[in-house]
Amino acid sequence: MEKVGNGSSGKAPQAVKDRARQLVDELARHNYLYHTLDTPEISDEEYDALFAELLDIEENWPELRAQDSPTRRIGGSLLDGLEKKRHQRRMYGLDNVFSPEEWLAFLERMERAWDDRGQGRMKTDFWCDPKLDGLAMEMSYANGVLTQALTRGDGETGEIVTEAARTIRNLPLSLRGQGPFPAYLEVRGEVVIFKEDFAALNSLRQQNGERLFANPRNAAAGAMRQLDISVTRSRPLRFMAYSLGVVDWGAMAACETQSSAMAMLEAFGFATPPQGRLCHGSGAVEEYVEWARLRRSGFPMEIDGVVAKLDSLAGQELLGFTARAPRFAVAFKFPAIQAETVLKEIEVQVGRTGALTPVAILEPVPVGGVMVSRATLHNEDEIKALDLRVGDTVRVQRAGDVIPEITGMLPDKRPADSKPYEFPKTCPACGQPVHREPDESVWRCDNLACPARRLRSMLHFVSKSGLDIQGLGEKWIEQLVAAGVASSPADLFRLTVPELLKFERMGEKLAAKFVAALDEAKTRVTLPKLIGALGIRHVGAETARVLAENFNDLDELAAADTERLMAIKDIGPEVAAAIRFFFETPANLAVLEHLRSEGVWPVRGEALRKASGPLAGKSMLFTGTLTQARPVMQQMAAKAGAIIKNSFGKGLDYLVAGENPGSKLEKAQKNNIPVLDEKQFLELLADSGINISESES
Repeated sequence: MEKVGNGSSGKAPQAVKDRARQLVDELARHNYLYHTLDTPEISDEEYDALFAELLDIEENWPELRAQDSPTRRIGGSLLDGLEKKRHQRRMYGLDNVFSPEEWLAFLERMERAWDDRGQGRMKTDFWCDPKLDGLAMEMSYANGVLTQALTRGDGETGEIVTEAARTIRNLPLSLRGQGPFPAYLEVRGEVVIFKEDFAALNSLRQQNGERLFANPRNAAAGAMRQLDISVTRSRPLRFMAYSLGVVDWGAMAACETQSSAMAMLEAFGFATPPQGRLCHGSGAVEEYVEWARLRRSGFPMEIDGVVAKLDSLAGQELLGFTARAPRFAVAFKFPAIQAETVLKEIEVQVGRTGALTPVAILEPVPVGGVMVSRATLHNEDEIKALDLRVGDTVRVQRAGDVIPEITGMLPDKRPADSKPYEFPKTCPACGQPVHREPDESVWRCDNLACPARRLRSMLHFVSKSGLDIQGLGEKWIEQLVAAGVASSPADLFRLTVPELLKFERMGEKLAAKFVAALDEAKTRVTLPKLIGALGIRHVGAETARVLAENFNDLDELAAADTERLMAIKDIGPEVAAAIRFFFETPANLAVLEHLRSEGVWPVRGEALRKASGPLAGKSMLFTGTLTQARPVMQQMAAKAGAIIKNSFGKGLDYLVAGENPGSKLEKAQKNNIPVLDEKQFLELLADSGINISESES
């Protein structure tokens, strides 16, 4: 088709406006046909031509770039971090049942709850569909247009991943049809990767020498939480809608049943779990579960059971929820799928607490659609209990359809020359002797300088269980430790952009994001989070919280003797001994002093420090040519408490403009956003207490 755009930066002609809207609608329809219905009408080349035409129009007339434009699916920029937000309505998990007997017991509990509410006899119609193995999400639409995507998180609070969600090709950016649409609509569902797409993704990663994904769910969940949106865009993600959250029906008639809600979602352009069905009575539910189980391997995505929901939405509201799950819905889980393979080797890994964990290296075998080549063996006693030897043929299953485990060996297939396995008596990482306490099943390496322990400790420190430092994953920690740049957690807070740029595949934007993420983590760290991040044996998140409630800071905790520790509720002799051992170890005390010197020293009930000054909590965008590298300027702003933006948007507080600022300056002036030149920016930094020369180093 001939392009309408003329390269003008003035007001767009009406013909161009009409063509842009036509292209948005046409591309949305083709996306729906291709990604949801799998019935494409045009070739990839024809689609690309339409897409290029729309992109050209939007580049000439940016004001025509609609919120639901498919060009917004294009990633490439780095997010500022994952902002958290509370769900308007909690996203509960589901209780599980594993047999018809457990299903009937659940049904009896549901009927008793119904009877307690005095509403007459409960109608036992259930909407049943496959239980998808993906990442639970909530998509919000205002007047038919996508406005926000939120991960399930802990059910109460999720992470805003709207830009990542826009890259999901089958997710409607605007609802299909003529309306009316609900004034506000929350659509809940699962982000998944189809099995065929997952196999192709892993094949490509193998060709590129990259680590393979364990299963589609991990690949999907990891993609949605990426700071680098180009990574998200590269994954073949799909969204499958299965329920509603908060809805303001507006002028539209409200749905009364789950089945009608699912029909509405399909009409709005959403893909839904395949082969969903309305089942009349408990027996029909059991028949559907067995039907789905027998056809499990034929579903395009991984499923691990069936979800049965009471069809009446009013009934769902009436029954409500327990503390952890709905009373009106349950997951009927399938038995784990098993396979046979050969145990090629037993590899021993060293964890952050020095524990030696044996891992079975297997001849790769497909188990429930996932290629399994490794399985955890837990400890020496399990190897003996299963009587495992290298060369054995073993049965493998995925516990909960996720974690591979060996359930037994086949004696009649054991090689004649096999020998019993002997657990190593020296650490495989450092060669030092290992020991096992009489009352424990785990062998341990006590060498704190052990490189394996150091790496695992660093990974825990930045993980979600630690300080939850966004974007700083295993790959980068491994490189930092291997290069000697980071030998303790405190070293991370000394990293600078120039240091990071020495690493392969590290660009200026990503380096600046890493430094900003570390600075942000420093400002929000609390005492319980830091205690949990230290990796003290037997001290998880709950114990860390209890300790933080009883001690003012790490100095006071380090000085506490065993008697004082055991006086605290839930702190027994084993935990107290582990805490004392940690704080009596010179190498650990050295790490703590380094953290103190970097200012990572929170006190009870407060975050480490709250940024103050004119830039604290202000969003800031840099544009144009500056006298210093932009990542360095961004790093200084982040240290002053500013929130760094990479694109123009609502809520921007400051634009820092250098030479040749381009269209962003015009936008800022048009929207009355304060514009700072470099001198004014540096003055605000000084007012915020930032040492400029130190930030440049």
